[in-house]
Amino acid sequence: MPGILLDTLRGTNTPRRPVWLMRQAGRYLPEYRELRAEKGGFLALVYDTNAAAEITLQPIRRFGFDGAILFSDILIVPYAMGQDLAFLAGEGPRLSPRLVDHAVESLVAVPERLSPIYETVRQVRASLGADTTMLGFAGSPWTVATYMVAGEGSRDQHETRAMAYRDPQGFQAIIDAVTAVTVEYLCGQIEAGAEAVQLFDSWAGSLSPAQFARWVVAPNAAIVAAVKARHPQTPIIGFPKGAGEKLAAYARETGVDAVGIDETIDPLWAARTLPAGMPVQGNLDPLLLLAGGDDLDRDARLVLDAFADRPHVFNLGHGIGQHTPIANVERLLATVRGWER
Repeated sequence: MPGILLDTLRGTNTPRRPVWLMRQAGRYLPEYRELRAEKGGFLALVYDTNAAAEITLQPIRRFGFDGAILFSDILIVPYAMGQDLAFLAGEGPRLSPRLVDHAVESLVAVPERLSPIYETVRQVRASLGADTTMLGFAGSPWTVATYMVAGEGSRDQHETRAMAYRDPQGFQAIIDAVTAVTVEYLCGQIEAGAEAVQLFDSWAGSLSPAQFARWVVAPNAAIVAAVKARHPQTPIIGFPKGAGEKLAAYARETGVDAVGIDETIDPLWAARTLPAGMPVQGNLDPLLLLAGGDDLDRDARLVLDAFADRPHVFNLGHGIGQHTPIANVERLLATVRGWER
């Protein structure tokens, strides 16, 4: 029997809300920090399948979340496409060569870099109970492309946005290449045991409406259609962070089964505006989880109440912060699990 998370993503408005948290496997957990100190850098952990599986399972053992999200990174796709990838202490990821200076066609693909990720999925799925959903993921093409073009993250994605205006044909080639690899990557995760997958578009909020339609909606729609053609029963969650009022068009036009909403979205607006019956996921502010207190209980209940009339997966508006106290997570879970529709 599928778990409550999978039922919800397939459209069932369950009395109790399933819950998982983006970045639930990671730095806020002492057991993660201990393992990382033993094993070394972030990329080494991702490619040590035993360690990556253990990290994926750590928050399930501690909190009993309804979904286990694969421990990996969105930049595995450009790494498999042939860019070099390094995570620098205190500076974040670096990709080279930068595609602002090089054509995507110049990259030499290394598809075997995806294989260890599939093995992690297999190991985790084999260790989970039937009522816990295995979640895979990938970055959406726009967000992945921002790192590929600039070689690193940025506050406003200036170089990538400028390139998309200056050389739309060249930028389209990057988007198309990322889209094709992402389809194979998600299908590989599903074939290894992922029961649902999420597309993260962390930088979707930096685009104008026309650019959003071209670089976010269109490639995500292409990915969803291609994955659904091969795995029609696997739910796909789309998460275009920062989309604002463009979220409704994203939900209608991409074909995703469920839509994630960030903390800037009014949940009452989302409940009124998104397609009727569509499952939603979100949207507590991660900083409120960091702060804790009575406001945490109140806002969690506001989110739960807002989505009482549609399928809802409780989550954060983005990833859990590394300094979040364990006690605050436990308090949040008590509130969510004590609520009933």
